[in-house]
Amino acid sequence: MIKVVDIHKSFNDQKVLDGLSLDIETGKITVIIGQSGGGKSVLLKHMIGLIRPDQGEVFVEGVDIARLNDRKLNEIRKNFGMLFQEAALFDSMTVGENVAFPLNEHTRLKTKQIREIVQQKLLQVGLRDVTHKMPSELSGGMRKRVGLARAMALDPKIILFDEPTTGLDPITADAIDRLIVDT
Repeated sequence: MIKVVDIHKSFNDQKVLDGLSLDIETGKITVIIGQSGGGKSVLLKHMIGLIRPDQGEVFVEGVDIARLNDRKLNEIRKNFGMLFQEAALFDSMTVGENVAFPLNEHTRLKTKQIREIVQQKLLQVGLRDVTHKMPSELSGGMRKRVGLARAMALDPKIILFDEPTTGLDPITADAIDRLIVDT
C-alpha cells in the first residue's frame, strides 16, 4: 500500500532521513520506533505528502505522490486519516466542528448526515455529549480521541498515528492503543 524508496530529507544542514526505504503492506499495522528527533514524524509527513523528499520516491497504491501536483495529491490524501502528535485540533472550533471538518471539506453530504457521522465517530472513540465543547475544555486523552475521531471521519483506507499515546496516563494510553487496533 505504501512504499518509500531511498528518501532523503534535510532541513538546512541537518540530515533527517538518509536513504530510507520501507514497504507497508495492505491490511497490516506497522509501527515505526526510533529515538526522539530521529525522523519518525518527518517520515509520516512524507507518506501523506505534507513534505516532499529531497531525493527518493513515496508510492501510495503505486502512485509516486512526491511528484504529484496539489490537486492530484489532495485526491490521494482522501485515502488517509492522520492523528497528529498533539491531536492538532482547531482551537476556535467545537469538538463537533473539528470532527466534521474533513467531511465538510471533502464531501457534499447534508448537514444532518455529517452530524450523524460525527456522533458515530465520537461514540466509536468512547466520547459522547462533547460535540459542543471546545478543545480547551477537554483533557489530553479526550483531545487525542477527538483527533482520532476526525482521522476516521472519512473512513480512510490508511490511518497514520504520530505518537498517539505520548503524555497520556497508562489507562488512557491503553484505551487509545485498543482503538487503534480496532480501527
